[in-house]
Amino acid sequence: MPPPHSPPTFPLPSQGPELGTGTTLSPRFDANGLIAAVATDADSGEVLMLAWMNAEALRKTLDTGEAHYFSRSRNELWHKGATSGQVQVVDEIRIDCDQDAVWLKVYPQGDGGACHTGARSCFYRMVGPNGKLVKTS
Repeated sequence: MPPPHSPPTFPLPSQGPELGTGTTLSPRFDANGLIAAVATDADSGEVLMLAWMNAEALRKTLDTGEAHYFSRSRNELWHKGATSGQVQVVDEIRIDCDQDAVWLKVYPQGDGGACHTGARSCFYRMVGPNGKLVKTS
């Protein structure tokens, strides 16, 4: 087992058909070591948030069954809900065909909020006419 400070590893991304149709999880992290992660409510399908994961966040999510992300602004790993109570229990994880984005179907805990503003979803505003933002919920 690698020392705790070593980043978790995944197989190197495949090329060709194996990447899109194979059975090996080999995420394609970007140049900053991150992959986009979309979280939706497992029951309703509502989009809750878009966040980022590094290899450690993805590994912890797989190992614990609760969503972990990487904060670009704080430059650190975070366990969703560790301080707010808004833990996201993972029902299912999907990866896209290029293995460069993940989709988490989650059961939100606490009051069900996902956004740091207190809103249920981070997507609580609609872009209206002339680019004006309109609150939807």
